Amino acid sequence: MKSALIVWGGWEGHQPQQSAELFAGILRDEGYNVQLSDTLDAYLDASRLHALSLIVPVWTMGALTKEQERGLLDAVASGVGLAGWHGCMADSFRQNPEYQWMVGGQWVAHPGDIIDYTVNIVNHDDPITAGIEDFAMHTEQYYMHVDPSNEVLATTTFSGDYASWIAGCVMPVVWKRRWSRGKVFYSSLGHHTADFDVPEAREIMRRGMLWAARSEQD
Repeated sequence: MKSALIVWGGWEGHQPQQSAELFAGILRDEGYNVQLSDTLDAYLDASRLHALSLIVPVWTMGALTKEQERGLLDAVASGVGLAGWHGCMADSFRQNPEYQWMVGGQWVAHPGDIIDYTVNIVNHDDPITAGIEDFAMHTEQYYMHVDPSNEVLATTTFSGDYASWIAGCVMPVVWKRRWSRGKVFYSSLGHHTADFDVPEAREIMRRGMLWAARSEQD
C-alpha cells in the first residue's frame, strides 16, 4: 500500500498542524496510508523511512541534528519522494545546507509581507501544472535563493513596490528536481492553511505530492 509520513512542528505561525492534517486528508483520499509525527526523531528510524512512498516535511525553522538530517537525506536518495510547501520545507533548518541543497532553495525574504501577486504557469505540458492557468494569490511572495538545476513549473514577478532594486525579478514559485533516486517537489505557496483555499494552489500541491511519491516501478 502507498504510504506517507508527514512530520510537522516548528514555528507555529505557519500553522503546521492544520496544514499537515489538511494534506493528510488529501493523501488518504488518494489511497495512502498516512502517518503523522510531531517529532524530528521520526527521521532516525531508517527501516520505517525507507519503506515509505513519500515524506512531507511541515517544519519551519528549528534545528535538525546530523543524525536526523542523514536519515532524511538517505531515505530520499534511496527513492522515497519528498514534497512540501512554503517555509515549512524551504525555511526549515537554516544550519543544514545539505538539506537546503536537496530542497532546491531557501527562503530569504517576503517584501511587503501579505500582498497581492500573480503566479505564472511556465510549463503547461507538465502533469503537475497541465490545464492550470495563471492565478492570483494574497499571501507572502517568497524571494528565494534557488538551485539552477530545478525544473521550474511556475514563477512570479516582483513589482519593486516594496524593494525597488528587485523590480522585474522573476522568481520560481513551483519546481521539481531529483535527489539521487528520489523525486523532490516544492511550492512556495502556503503561508497559512487558507492559502490552499485557492483551487490552483491546492491542486498543484496535490499533484506535486503524487508526482514525487515513489511508485512500485521506481
